[in-house]
Amino acid sequence: MAERQLRTLTKRTVDRLSVNGKDAVFWDNDLPGFGVRVYPSGKKVFVVQTRAFGRSKRVSLGTHGDTNFSVDHARKKATDIIARIKTGQPPVPPEPAPDPTVADLAGRYEREYVAMHCKPLTINHYRLMLRKHIVPALGERLVADVEYKDILAFHNSLHHMPTVANRTADILVKMFNLADAWGWRPSGSNPARGVPRFRVEKHERFLTREELFRLAPGAGAAPAERLASTHAAAAIRLLVLTGCRRNENLGLRWDDLNFDTGEMRLPDTKTGTRMVPLTPAVARVFDGLARTTGNPCVFPGKKKGARLVNLNDYWERVRKHAGLEDVRLHDLRHTFASRALALGEGLPMIGDLLGHRMVTTTARYAHLARASVRHATANVGDDLGPRLAPPDGR
Repeated sequence: MAERQLRTLTKRTVDRLSVNGKDAVFWDNDLPGFGVRVYPSGKKVFVVQTRAFGRSKRVSLGTHGDTNFSVDHARKKATDIIARIKTGQPPVPPEPAPDPTVADLAGRYEREYVAMHCKPLTINHYRLMLRKHIVPALGERLVADVEYKDILAFHNSLHHMPTVANRTADILVKMFNLADAWGWRPSGSNPARGVPRFRVEKHERFLTREELFRLAPGAGAAPAERLASTHAAAAIRLLVLTGCRRNENLGLRWDDLNFDTGEMRLPDTKTGTRMVPLTPAVARVFDGLARTTGNPCVFPGKKKGARLVNLNDYWERVRKHAGLEDVRLHDLRHTFASRALALGEGLPMIGDLLGHRMVTTTARYAHLARASVRHATANVGDDLGPRLAPPDGR
């Protein structure tokens, strides 16, 4: 490509420029590094070329003849670019980043907070809340534009799922606190703060001795009756026998069981790793389970090397078979606590058995002990009443 020199580039001189066979650059005398490249087709493109820090850079500016792109405009743009290159900046300022949306905030929250500070089960739960509820509803809104009324309306839209609604509100409070810290909103402008939570009725139920007697045969016969797999039926039994949380049991690996010391290790609980006694009854449950080749999990799932995830479908069939219409899986943990209380164990001991960090968490089980006492008192009264109580009408 040939290079030619002109005194000054003006509209008139540029209009007259032409080449034969090969394109050529015509440089301007008044502004070194500013020029116009002329092609045989007649197209003319303004360019700028300068040297800084031992390197030469050439940048195309625009096409002569385009609307709103005159020689004077090209010269001014060339002056700015040369100054930027000389000071070590990129020739063209980068496009400003688009204003972040709630979807962007959710992604950063998940990467930089949830993934770094939460346990695997909590991570999965937060991801579900984000992807199923928060992002579909608010994802396209700009973080800076979200107001209290928007969060309130979103929270109210989930009124039919009060627990989910309250959990998403808690997540949004943390997300927008981080948005403030990251400079995505003015400090102290969290729009999720102060959203009233829905009242959630606590469902605490425990099985009576009679109900346990009905459940035991059902759980034992579950595989034969095709109510549940052998492993699922065993997992259901362990909820009553250990008082552990569902995922604490389902997450067990064979290496976590030490039959010599009579302990099983729960590596991932709400309070960290803890040891649970491997009682004879619990050991018999494990003895009845076959190990799956290549899978370290006590309760194998459908995927290779994975654990069992969902007990709900199995439990629905087992509880219906036992005639337990209003009993949830988590109520089996309540049953363990209530039986321990009825046998005279104190709240601190129950807290240790259940893996509670604070006694106040265990205190809510105290009413179950009172209910158990009332139930036992009623049974005794029914038995002794005919002998000691006065006849009706006196």
